[in-house]
Amino acid sequence: MSGHSHWATIKRSKGAADAKRGQVFTKLAREIQIAARDGGADATSNFRLRLAVDKARQSSMPKDNIERAIQRGTGQLKGETIEEITYEGYGPQGTAMIVEVVTDNRNRAVSEVRRLFSRHGGSLGESGSVQWLFDRKGYISVIPENGSADDLALAAIDAGADDVKVDPELVEIYTRAEDLQKIRDVLEGNSVELDDALLSWVPKTLIQLDEKTTMQNMRLIDALEELDDVQHVYSNLEITDEVGEKYAELEE
Repeated sequence: MSGHSHWATIKRSKGAADAKRGQVFTKLAREIQIAARDGGADATSNFRLRLAVDKARQSSMPKDNIERAIQRGTGQLKGETIEEITYEGYGPQGTAMIVEVVTDNRNRAVSEVRRLFSRHGGSLGESGSVQWLFDRKGYISVIPENGSADDLALAAIDAGADDVKVDPELVEIYTRAEDLQKIRDVLEGNSVELDDALLSWVPKTLIQLDEKTTMQNMRLIDALEELDDVQHVYSNLEITDEVGEKYAELEE
């Protein structure tokens, strides 16, 4: 997960991610709608909604779009009926992947996800086939400024984080699922600007492959993430900084 997260940061810094703003807004709106549907429209008491709205604001999603998504979720506005589905599968050479989907068409979603797994040398698995290889955890990432990585790590540990991975360009904080809100609040209370915060599937161990097969898996992950219905893709693939940089340059 660490490698995948860092790779995502590399993509953002090169402008390779979030290129299709309309697609990004669609994904964000669906996440907001689901969060409002399940937990209500008050972001102060609905932590999932708060996370979704904050992410939408960071992506410069217009306020009106955010409000409409909340109203669709609470039933104040009519809209498409959407549902959450989690798919599990295998990438090239047996990497484990979890694909979180929010869709208004279950048949379309599973067909597209299965097609991409097949096209890229993987296969869609049964429910429960790979989930046991992951833990459900809170995940927070922070891009440190002015050499603050070590200080950020100490603040996260003091707040109760389970694990912290420190890099000069990215600090990754892992929490128990139930502690995500508390630790996020502590960090923000110390004026820390978060890069991301979400409930995540974190692999218990990572699988190392050769460069060619690693890139094949990365292309599969990219293809899945480009689907409108796909919200997140999690993998136990180890992605080194060197391979991540090389892949980003090849895909530009």
